[in-house]
Amino acid sequence: MTPQTVQPAEHADAREDVRYEAVRSRDARFDGAFFFAVETTGIYCRPSCPAVTPKRRNVRFFATAAAAQGSGFRACRRCRPDAVPGSADWNVRADVVGRAMRLIGDGVVDREGVAGLAGRLGYSARQVQRQLTAEVGAGPVALARAQRAHTARVLLQTTVLPVTEIAFASGFASVRQFNDTIRAVYAATPSELRAAAPARDRAARRTATPSAGVPLRLAHRGPYQAGPVFDLLQREAVTGVEEVSGETGRRLYRRTLRLPYGTGIVAVQERPGRAGTGSGGWLEARLHLTDLRDLTTSVQRLRRLFDLDADPYAVDERLGADPAELAVRALVGRTEAERLVQRYGKALDAPCGTLTHLFPEPDVLAGAAPHGTPGALAAALADGAVRLDPGADRDDAERALLAVPGLDARTVAVVRTRALGDPDVAPPGAAVPDTWRPWRSYALNHLRAAGEWENDR
Repeated sequence: MTPQTVQPAEHADAREDVRYEAVRSRDARFDGAFFFAVETTGIYCRPSCPAVTPKRRNVRFFATAAAAQGSGFRACRRCRPDAVPGSADWNVRADVVGRAMRLIGDGVVDREGVAGLAGRLGYSARQVQRQLTAEVGAGPVALARAQRAHTARVLLQTTVLPVTEIAFASGFASVRQFNDTIRAVYAATPSELRAAAPARDRAARRTATPSAGVPLRLAHRGPYQAGPVFDLLQREAVTGVEEVSGETGRRLYRRTLRLPYGTGIVAVQERPGRAGTGSGGWLEARLHLTDLRDLTTSVQRLRRLFDLDADPYAVDERLGADPAELAVRALVGRTEAERLVQRYGKALDAPCGTLTHLFPEPDVLAGAAPHGTPGALAAALADGAVRLDPGADRDDAERALLAVPGLDARTVAVVRTRALGDPDVAPPGAAVPDTWRPWRSYALNHLRAAGEWENDR
């Protein structure tokens, strides 16, 4: 039984029976795939919560934490359901709901409002509200609110920032709105939530300084194949933008980030997985941001980079931090990408070791090198003819990429996999069985990691 056992098309009672069995067995593979709430306590939890299993008649199930919150339930302080990996469904689904969930995760509602989200999707705000409510039990405002609450909890429990500063860094419009949301979600004031931090967070907070960054645990479900992921990152690291240091099994990946409100530097520690176990784990990370309002967006982009919301046993592939960057890199290769960084990349105000630049933006590349396929691709990215944001329609993006002069189908397949996070892409001409759907991208990368499939095949 896997999270994909639970499908919307199944009979509701049978689906809920499967979910209750997951709760009864504390199956961590379902964490993030759904949430359950207990009517007698008013609390909602992740399926693997270690508390005593409630009686079936007292349990309600929800597709999202926001839906549970909207029904009046507060987050469990023991299992911290807001810290679970996201549902793998949103990586697989290409419909408006899947696209909307990816955009909300990227912080679009906080930055552009519901109207901005709807505009990106090509629907009216009312249509988006209706479809999200029907599918996941909460509209875009409620989903964004739940995400802001989680960001606020992380900052409260791991930093020494003043509460007022955390309120606005988390995306809240006012301190009052922040206080009301924290009370509703966690049944505690911000000060009480800070005092109730787990021991490891309290320890991190004691040593926190303004220059230390924000410590994070990036959760995943099931065993995570960190080795192949860090191998790929090390093999393709672009000097000035990325670096991988340390010995295999304990490597540190660092890179620069271009974000909506500023820039950032992230460090992620390789953590050997526990093979043969169904329980989840995490990657240790630390974020240094010029503007804390970028915390939510940077965390979601890191989750995409390391593919931490994927199906439990299919994590082998790097899916991308900056889709425009990955598209250019897939076309020109590592050596030429390093030349572009040194010549056209924006230098960091405060370089950090070997990290000195941001990858050049498409409009800069289009103006500096207007000729040839790289120039045509950069121009298409800059003017919006090619959209690679989290909410882009993957089929539309593929058609637009194929229209770029000189861009071949094999490169487009790489861009669709890495920049758009499509888990079901096969290279043109490859004899890949349909039985591998919807995970063909992962299947091929498992074979590559095992040396059974050549990249240029």
